[in-house]
Amino acid sequence: MSDIILHHYPPSPVSEKIRVALGLKKLTWKSVEQNRLPDRPELFAMTGGYRRIPVMQIGADIYCDTQCIFRELEKRFPNPSFHPNGNAGLSYGLSRWTDSSFFELGVKVAFAPVADSLPPELITDRTRLYFGPEGDMAAEAKDIPHTLSQLRAQLGWIEDQLIGNSPYLHGRNPSLSDLLVWTVVWFVKGRFSDSAQLLSEFPSVLAWSTKMDAIGHGTFDTMTPEQALAVANNATPETIEKTDAADPQGLRPGMEVSVAPLTNSGESGVKGKVLALCRDRIALARKDALCGDVVVHFPRVGYRVSTL
Repeated sequence: MSDIILHHYPPSPVSEKIRVALGLKKLTWKSVEQNRLPDRPELFAMTGGYRRIPVMQIGADIYCDTQCIFRELEKRFPNPSFHPNGNAGLSYGLSRWTDSSFFELGVKVAFAPVADSLPPELITDRTRLYFGPEGDMAAEAKDIPHTLSQLRAQLGWIEDQLIGNSPYLHGRNPSLSDLLVWTVVWFVKGRFSDSAQLLSEFPSVLAWSTKMDAIGHGTFDTMTPEQALAVANNATPETIEKTDAADPQGLRPGMEVSVAPLTNSGESGVKGKVLALCRDRIALARKDALCGDVVVHFPRVGYRVSTL
C-alpha cells in the first residue's frame, strides 16, 4: 500500500485534527507542507482546484475534507479505533457543531484581536472563507466580548461532559469526538493571548488538553509538493466503481458532476466523472496533465453535487 501523504501547514487547526488522528492510530506518514494561501499548483492539479487544507493522498487517491479522511483512515487502519465505545454516529453528528459554529468562534477569537498585525491577504482570505463575502474582521474584533461569552458557554459543555466521562469525552479512550473538539481548543490555546484566563475556569478541559497534546502526530518525514505529485503520476487509483441505487439525486457512475462546499465562500466546484458513491461519500475520476489519472473523494454532508 502507498504511503499516507498529508498536505497541510503547521498553524492550521483543521490539519491538527488529522495530525493527532494519525498519532492516535500510531501511523507513519509523509508531511507535505503547503502554502497558507493559494496558489498550490501541485495540489490543485490533484484535487481539481479544491483549496481547503488538509488533504490526504494515498497514491493516486485524494481525500478532501476531514470527514472523508477520518472515514478512510478508520477503514484502512481500524485499530485503535476512532470509535472505541461505538459512538461513530454521535461523533459524526457532533462534527456538524465542532466544524461550524464552535470552530467559527475559535477563528474569531484567534484572528480578530490580532488581525491588524497579520498579513492583509491572509485576513482577507480567511474572512471570506469563514464568514463569507460580507464578513468584516474589524467588526468581529469589536465584538470579542460577545464572542467570548458564546465560546465560554460552549467550553462549559465540554467541561460538563469530561466531568462525567473523564479522562476523555466518551470514557477511558480518546475517540473521534475528542479529535473534533481538540482542534478548536488547540487553536484558541495557541493563538488567543488571554487563553489561560479563559480556560482557567475549566480544569477538566485543561487536564484533557494535556492528554490530547501528548498523543502526538505519529511518525513522519517530509516530502515536497513536487514529490507528492510524482507519486500520484506514477500510481493507479485503487478506487473501484460503486453504485448507490438509493441515491436521492439519481447520481450514477459516469455522470459529469461538480462538487463544492455548502458555504458562501465563493469556492468553485471540483469537476469530474462519478466513479463511486454511497450515503456518506462520492468519488470523482479526474485526469490532469501534471498528475495523470486520479480519484478525488468528498463527503456528501456539507457539499453540493451538481450535474453538468
